[in-house]
Amino acid sequence: MSRSAALSSFIDSTPPGELADVTKAIKSILGDDSVQNELSPAFEKYNEDQLATVKLPGGSGEVVVSAHNALGDGRYYDVESQSSFAFDHATQKASGVQSYVLESNHSDLVKSLVKSLGTHASEHYPKASLGVYPIEDDSQIAIHTVANKYSPSNYWNGRWRSSYIYNPSSGSIAGTIKVDVHYYEDGNVRLITDKKVDLKVGGSANASEVVRQIANAEKKYQEDLNKAFGSLSEGAFKQLRRQLPVTRQKVEWDKISGYRLGQDIGGGRSR
Repeated sequence: MSRSAALSSFIDSTPPGELADVTKAIKSILGDDSVQNELSPAFEKYNEDQLATVKLPGGSGEVVVSAHNALGDGRYYDVESQSSFAFDHATQKASGVQSYVLESNHSDLVKSLVKSLGTHASEHYPKASLGVYPIEDDSQIAIHTVANKYSPSNYWNGRWRSSYIYNPSSGSIAGTIKVDVHYYEDGNVRLITDKKVDLKVGGSANASEVVRQIANAEKKYQEDLNKAFGSLSEGAFKQLRRQLPVTRQKVEWDKISGYRLGQDIGGGRSR
């Protein structure tokens, strides 16, 4: 594997919200700040795959960066704000905002989908960004929702991504829901899971019906995840070890060498 390929693999596997940290670590290890230029293609692929979000200068909410709303030369567009912008993939900052008018035979449907999807997102996610874009020579519509929640001070970050391709002619909706959560306090635990979704609406379905089907699929997946976590907590995790020692006190792992396992931890008496 070449150096560029190896470095790109590090970027590709970066947990949500930690791109700047990983880039800083790579620079520190190599002792070379110029490596950032070498990583430019990896940054672009990562941001588009992860549906990176960015706040536009003067804007209130965050907009989505994806392969489906790319205009070329590092510029992207957003339907809701009717603007295009330049995006720096290394710093994840936006600039050069300009007015942008969507030209599509499905303009009305796209705008209706943005409105309906916005209502759904505000009801089910604490903070979410969304994007709806005509693709494939205006024959299909890409629908994205991304919800990030970062808490680096508590050593965890997470991202929900859902992406669908809607074909207005056939009424088919195909996509994937992805969840990526990283917890790294005194350890390194990461959950990466995805769910493929195939839905069907009538050929004349309106935006509300399309989003209703998407909302039902996402609700069911969230319920399935909650059940799976409950089963782990009550089953497999309990079988691994006690949640607390018999003394009901947390083990001070820094002092583990000084414990008399059968007595201090197990609660037994000294002989």
